[in-house]
Amino acid sequence: MTRELFREDSYLKTCVANITAITETGVQTDQSVFYPLGGGQLGDTGWLVTADGARIDITDTVMDRDTRQHLHVIQQRTTLSVGDSVSLELDWDRRYRLMRFHSCLHMLCSLIDAPVTSGSIQVDRARLDFDLKDPIDKEPITKALNDLVERDVAMSMRWITDAELDAQPELVRTMSVQPPRNAQGTIRLVEFKGVDLQPCGGTHVASTGEIGAVRVQKIEKKGKQNRRIIVVFEE
Repeated sequence: MTRELFREDSYLKTCVANITAITETGVQTDQSVFYPLGGGQLGDTGWLVTADGARIDITDTVMDRDTRQHLHVIQQRTTLSVGDSVSLELDWDRRYRLMRFHSCLHMLCSLIDAPVTSGSIQVDRARLDFDLKDPIDKEPITKALNDLVERDVAMSMRWITDAELDAQPELVRTMSVQPPRNAQGTIRLVEFKGVDLQPCGGTHVASTGEIGAVRVQKIEKKGKQNRRIIVVFEE
């Protein structure tokens, strides 16, 4: 299992790791700061730096859900060997945008009293789909989101057991995706105090002020009882 350094500190930009396997599409390492595709959030990109200074592009990060091994997707690997010590460096600007959007979606989730049916976090936009029948207006939601940003609400994390989560099913807002559970039988809760509390494996900013000004770009009807809310940064 790859040690997921980003679970404890989303602001880590680089780490030293040992290559544990090389496949046709990339390399696995014993630990990583790269978030793998999942939970609606894109996999991280960046660079693998060898001991002699060669920089190899990492174009995506994915995870084997059974072994929880992370695969850093690369094209060039002829100079790499299992056991090599390498540096992993994030494309930080891209990751930070994903972090801001992910935290923004937690704010959006706190404002809409309905289950989440799906979600997606891209570099230029993010969305949540809600189990809603009635139409909603984007202007009040935009204002409420920016009010939460201006309050600069701090984020904190803590861990609970599988049994504790099972006893509090209301913490899970998503209808189709369950929060990641690790081999130790613990689950990470992400809390924006007084605003939102839910299990989440994604990367987040330290406080809502870092999200920046946002705007609900569009609300779409997707099916008989499904409303899609798309959010963008006000840039």
